[in-house]
Amino acid sequence: MASGGSKSVASILLALNLVLYFIVLVIASWAVNHGIQRSGETASVLSLPARIFPIYFPMGNMTTGFFVIFSLVAGVVGFTTSLTGLHNIFQWNAPNLHAAAMSSLTTWALTLLAMGFACKEIELGWTDSNLRTLEMITIIVTATQLLCTGVIHVGVSEVIPQRMGRV
Repeated sequence: MASGGSKSVASILLALNLVLYFIVLVIASWAVNHGIQRSGETASVLSLPARIFPIYFPMGNMTTGFFVIFSLVAGVVGFTTSLTGLHNIFQWNAPNLHAAAMSSLTTWALTLLAMGFACKEIELGWTDSNLRTLEMITIIVTATQLLCTGVIHVGVSEVIPQRMGRV
């Protein structure tokens, strides 16, 4: 890819990820709020091991708590990474691209972890429409974050001058 092509593709993918991570952040925040408000009344009728389980959610299955927490963390980190990544891409020099590449890779790892819990929750079933939406968007944002990470790494290799001959 030419230098301008990588920059424009990375900018588009970062803007798309900014929107997707904001949606993940909103839905995961709603799920945490809903879980906090309703878990007291719902968990009081459960047997003892489930009642003292620290991440119990009154909706979904037993994976829901982990999935929502990791989606919330991935949403916060992904949103801030996309925002700072846009700034770093517009600068388009080696130090800023290295920072964008590293933060993009870290965000992809966190999003991949949340996607793993989303896949487990899909496998177990029994989720409502809000959680299914969060699962779907988490899987989509994992793929777009992977593409974005690849494009930023291509940009890093374009910016760094290649040495020819002996050192």
